[in-house]
Amino acid sequence: MEEKETRPILQFAPFNSSVDEGFWHGLSSLKLDKLGIDDSPIPITGFYAPCSHPQVSNHLTLLSESLPLHDESSDAETKTTRGNRNKCPVPGVLYNTNTMDSFHKLDKQGLLKAEAKKIWEDIRTGKALEDCAVLSRFLVISFADLKKWNFHYWFAFPSLVLDPPARLIDLKPASEWFSSEEVVSVSAACNEWRDSNLTTDIPFFLLTISSDSKATIRHLKDWEACQDDNHKLLFGFYDPCHLPSNPGWPLRNYLALICSRWNLETVQFFCYRESRGFADMALSLVGEASITLPPEKEDPQLVPKSVGWELNKGRRLPRSISLANSMDPMRLAVSAVDLNLKLMRWRALPSLNLNVFSSVKCLLLGAGTLGCQVARTLMGWGVRKITLVDYGKVAMSNPVRQSLYTFEDCEGGGKFKALAAAESLKRVFPAMETTGVVMAIRMPGHPISKQEEDSVLKDFLRLVDLIESHDVVFLLTDTRESRWLPSLLCANANKITINAALGFDSFMVMRHGPGPLWSNSEAESSISSDMRNLDITKTDKHRLGCYFCNDVVAPQDSTTDRTLDQQCTVTRPGLAPIAGALAVELLAGVLQHPLGIYAEGETSSSNGGNSDDPSLGILPHQVRGSISLFSQITLVGHASNSCTACSEIVITEYRRKGKSFILEAINHPTYLEDLTGLTQLKTDANSFNLDWDNEDDDDVAEDF
Repeated sequence: MEEKETRPILQFAPFNSSVDEGFWHGLSSLKLDKLGIDDSPIPITGFYAPCSHPQVSNHLTLLSESLPLHDESSDAETKTTRGNRNKCPVPGVLYNTNTMDSFHKLDKQGLLKAEAKKIWEDIRTGKALEDCAVLSRFLVISFADLKKWNFHYWFAFPSLVLDPPARLIDLKPASEWFSSEEVVSVSAACNEWRDSNLTTDIPFFLLTISSDSKATIRHLKDWEACQDDNHKLLFGFYDPCHLPSNPGWPLRNYLALICSRWNLETVQFFCYRESRGFADMALSLVGEASITLPPEKEDPQLVPKSVGWELNKGRRLPRSISLANSMDPMRLAVSAVDLNLKLMRWRALPSLNLNVFSSVKCLLLGAGTLGCQVARTLMGWGVRKITLVDYGKVAMSNPVRQSLYTFEDCEGGGKFKALAAAESLKRVFPAMETTGVVMAIRMPGHPISKQEEDSVLKDFLRLVDLIESHDVVFLLTDTRESRWLPSLLCANANKITINAALGFDSFMVMRHGPGPLWSNSEAESSISSDMRNLDITKTDKHRLGCYFCNDVVAPQDSTTDRTLDQQCTVTRPGLAPIAGALAVELLAGVLQHPLGIYAEGETSSSNGGNSDDPSLGILPHQVRGSISLFSQITLVGHASNSCTACSEIVITEYRRKGKSFILEAINHPTYLEDLTGLTQLKTDANSFNLDWDNEDDDDVAEDF
């Protein structure tokens, strides 16, 4: 005993950690998209390999593949692909906290003891013999500040403490320990072990050398087969350390296994190291240590003490890393924009489908005050694809009320609004896919000459293509009649249509119902699979109306012979932001509703709202509000069989006649009324002296 105590204590080189940037990106996605506020431990996998350089130790590394796949159960051991010689997998656990305060308050000693207990149980039950990588279990605690892309973390490599400690008898390079014949044989055996797909990533093994210098490597579970008096027996392991005078950290728990299961008082160990992918006996070490066995009466259930928290520059402190400076600015912007939306799913809207927003293509007809407000709010919901259509130019009066324009856009006669708005959206967020289209929308009640027909039909066909190539259409134009043709085309193509109109101190926001000729066999949408194959007949409800369904007159010229205040939209400045925001929120409700465009209209008195996701609230058909009264109401209006824009007779006639139908509607003010029966209705009602031509001032136009 006295001789043992005079020998130096066997000292081990600590494990060092290394975290690849991809791991932090993967953890961010996992937390945002799946975990939310769940701070349950996450099984992860670390990787290390034998030292391969005489002056540099290998680290235990976390990569993007260290995290479990999203479809793996959280309680399962992480799975890795076997057979990679440079990635010996080691099981670990990650505790990612929700706040910095929680990170600091974690019971670090308790967590270390819990992992050490797992190692001890693996040794006692024999699991460590079947899967020896569990001897190197590790632990990570972290806090991910996803707003600033700062990550705080601390590694622990739990190690069971031998009491009394192991004493070093001898330690020298393997090339000096073995004979020249043994060096050749051991090198060959190690290279063969490392080249095999079945054993290359098994970090602990038994090395036997027969009397004729033949070396053989076996699994730990083959211990009994290695008991031969004529063989040398060494306990080999992949040593990540490069130091010539110290074995690496994995040997600590290896000695605990040897001491516990095989009761050896003297152990010869082999620290396997490489050079350029091949065994290097000059770099590898062979050592001999003495172990004091615990008394037989000692409780085997008692877990030995443990150590293992990684030091940071020699101090017991966590580490931190910031990825903000190294990230591509575009990628950083995209992550920041998506952050708020993803955080909404943690508590408020766990079933929110964000993919539908990022993939939906929105067409905004009108790039004035409403168009600017709608575009900005769409960006807030994560919409990335926006096309703006407008024929006007930016005037000096516009920038203070239209948020996408500046004074510079007004100079030199003004830029086209559609082009300036598209450029502005990209400046706000470069990842936007925006297009500006300078084009007039042809209107009924505004007759054209024969010479203009080709130009008008060209614009018409271009509008058809735009509507058919987008998923959602916002009607935000200056005049009532300019919304007729888009309403007709949207009903024909069965597109989600959102309409917003302003008065002086009142507003109206509504969603159009589906087209009259669409059923589940025809309906197709590129937005999401949840919106396909929907049959309005299955709702057992009336079709919701469009902007023109309550009219008893066809849309007519609303700007001629009007004073300046009547030609322009004179509104209170706060009106457009409110209406624009509600229009986008109405779209959000449609996109999240399981019936999409076919969803029935709900009011504030409806019971239950959206039954599949009540956290989104009700999904109204119309919202009307007054700033002067600080009031808002929700209404439902059903489609009219005499509507000049979305009735079955109008859509059927449009499909039958095509371009000629459009020209007749533009040139002949009574054509639509005659077609839909409104002319006859007015004739029959003349005895009541009704004023059919008085339009509701609440639905007047937008800024010019």
